[in-house]
Amino acid sequence: MNKSKPIKLIFSAGGTGGHIIPALTVADEIKNIKPNTEILFIGAEGRMEMEKVPGAGYKIVGLPIAGWQRRLTYKNLKFPFLLMKSLFKAFTILNAIRPDGVVGFGGYASGPVLKIAQLKKIPTFIQEQNSYPGITNKWLAKKAKRIYTAYEDMDQFFPASRIQLTGNPIRSELLDSAINKAQAFQAFDLDPAKPVIFCMGGSQGARSLNRGLKNNFNYLINNGYQVIWQTGRYFYEEAVSLIESKDSNHLIKPFIFINDIEKAYKIATVVVARAGAISIAELSAAGKACIFVPLPMAAEDHQRKNALKLVEKNAADMILDNRFPIEFPQKLDSLINNPEKREQLEKNIRTFARNNATEDIAGDILNLLEEK
Repeated sequence: MNKSKPIKLIFSAGGTGGHIIPALTVADEIKNIKPNTEILFIGAEGRMEMEKVPGAGYKIVGLPIAGWQRRLTYKNLKFPFLLMKSLFKAFTILNAIRPDGVVGFGGYASGPVLKIAQLKKIPTFIQEQNSYPGITNKWLAKKAKRIYTAYEDMDQFFPASRIQLTGNPIRSELLDSAINKAQAFQAFDLDPAKPVIFCMGGSQGARSLNRGLKNNFNYLINNGYQVIWQTGRYFYEEAVSLIESKDSNHLIKPFIFINDIEKAYKIATVVVARAGAISIAELSAAGKACIFVPLPMAAEDHQRKNALKLVEKNAADMILDNRFPIEFPQKLDSLINNPEKREQLEKNIRTFARNNATEDIAGDILNLLEEK
């Protein structure tokens, strides 16, 4: 391939921030390395990516695909028809764009797009965020040019010769060690002399984490714990009402979503979070003591498996979702009141950080395509 010629890439990612964020991060880095690269995103109609991707400055096309439900529901009757329509639309798009490569980051649309690309002999790349891949990625990996993984021992799922252990791409601002801690406390109007718990339930909040905090609200207040509480859209008003009723605005700070999340990481004594792959990657880079509460309905139970990788290395604590309201106070106290344990978790979780993931993935994709 002519190195001066623009490269055309299709990225497919969506459904959650855990798929969208790494895709946008790698896209930005590719544009940084090779500014004349043309990138088109393909997502699923009606999903988060249809808003987030244009907001980041990229064009996106939607497929009418939806996921297969793991419970009995009439929606599954539509799945074969939506899949066929999505495969046809993906074929039409790839015919029109004629991309040099297709990169899949997960989400409903990735399967049809990468499958059509492979049938058309277009090089495909997979970025697998989790320690246990889903069925679609295991299937697509057989013909992928490269699979970028975040965990070791992934050769039990993928062809070893095509695996590159890179870690998960995270936003560059999270790697900025120059963030001023005093200014971060000021940004959240919190007291530097008191512990801070940062509770985040992912890009859309987490019902059980929100309920767990609500059930333990008096415990948090009575102990003088400060809380940065990312509630998500649906619990925010209830959280605000609860805080006002307890006159605890000075301790508990609710947010629908936190854009400057690096500031919250900077001042957090303990982070309570779901065990999504990107959250783990960010928290590893930040070196935070964490209590992970895996989403029980995650595909292939991958969040629990992600968290176990860290728990086994004494790099994090874990509470199962249905036990969170009960075990949260004891688990939190064991970290807040034991600085040595907290420091050990902070030290060990940093060993999971791979801060060059974005550059490594972007550079490898461009190098492989330019070798054609």
